[in-house]
Amino acid sequence: MAESNTTSYLSFRTFVITQCAVAAAFLSAWYLLPDMQQKQVAADLLKRPVPVDVIVADTKPIRISSFYDDATVVTYEQLAAVLRKILPRFSQQKLRPNYVEHALRTWGAQIEFENPALISGPDMAGFLLDTGKYIASWGDEGQPILEPLIDGVAVRWGPDRTASVHHDHLLACLTEAGVTLDTAVFTPRKQLQFRDVLNQALRDFRLDERETEWSVMAFGFWLAPERIHSWHNGDGRRISFDMLAERLMRNHKKHGVCLGTHRVYSLMALLRLHETYGNSLLSETSVLNISHYLTDVQDLVIASQDTDGSWPPNWTEGATALSNPNAVEKPHRRVIATGHHLEWLAIAPQQFHPDCEVVRRGAAWAIQNAIDTPQSVIDENYTFYSHVGNALALWRNTTPAEFWMKWRQLHPEDELFEEPETADNSQQDPSSAAAGDAH
Repeated sequence: MAESNTTSYLSFRTFVITQCAVAAAFLSAWYLLPDMQQKQVAADLLKRPVPVDVIVADTKPIRISSFYDDATVVTYEQLAAVLRKILPRFSQQKLRPNYVEHALRTWGAQIEFENPALISGPDMAGFLLDTGKYIASWGDEGQPILEPLIDGVAVRWGPDRTASVHHDHLLACLTEAGVTLDTAVFTPRKQLQFRDVLNQALRDFRLDERETEWSVMAFGFWLAPERIHSWHNGDGRRISFDMLAERLMRNHKKHGVCLGTHRVYSLMALLRLHETYGNSLLSETSVLNISHYLTDVQDLVIASQDTDGSWPPNWTEGATALSNPNAVEKPHRRVIATGHHLEWLAIAPQQFHPDCEVVRRGAAWAIQNAIDTPQSVIDENYTFYSHVGNALALWRNTTPAEFWMKWRQLHPEDELFEEPETADNSQQDPSSAAAGDAH
């Protein structure tokens, strides 16, 4: 019996020593792991997502202003005429998220229109961030676009007219609209904050995504003021703005959303943010590569401008675009190219500008096109024309909201019309017809 007890004691002692050795080895290995790998192991053990490793302290987003106030590009009277055509006069039944996102980035989340037929900024933001308001518009036809997760909020996106059209487009547009990180977000199951949308986007981002234009913009607006140039996604992979810039530039210029123009705006925004916040966002190599890229775009913009001042959809072909026009070109595609070029040029330093006459001719075409185009056609192509209005406001160093609130004090009739001149928001968005101009 004594021998049996001794054997049991030795076996137990051996077991304890072995377990202690294993625990010690685990702890030693744990402390030798990089911080991000420690977080991954802990997340796996607890069955939770890897926490975001960056903290944005300021809840209010910044905006990139224009360098210019040029009446030779657009007069106040012309700006007012164009902005009147892109007032958010949408039907609130089956309201398309894509239309609302574009209206928000143009008009901002604070503007209050005096005409009740127009949707004011807080109501547009509420439609996107409050599932109850979204369901009130779509009923049983629309699946909620906000999905609550353990530590974040995912956004449903895709070609479905009831969803946000692009990955991180909702995040980028609400950021440009001035929505703060502590803004309440009402998902189908719980209340969270806009910060949770940002955090989930930082976790979800992958470099091999087809579209990265809006992710780059949104991340830049929030992280640049904090002097944060990199973070780790949910897989533990380090993501930097150098990598994002390279991702935007590595494909042919004709590829990408909005005929390849939106990546130009995103790169220009990155460069401006880098210079504004202590040259802390990008490496010297990335700054040089972006500058070369934008200089190439500058040459293409000069060579491809049509005699009427507009830019064709195939602007990336340079002078060849003029000798090889598309006989069946859809009119809205020329609006896409021209509006987006005017928009990125408005925030670009002069070193990236073509001759001033190139800009003036482009603006003149865009202004006349917007004024002459029937309201019903503009409503059907609202997403594209919203960029024209925003670009022209930038060329007067203002925003559509700032300008409109001053203008309507002297011209209250400009916000009035007999009945809501609205497109059927339930129809197929013309932008979804081709990936090159999906917006």
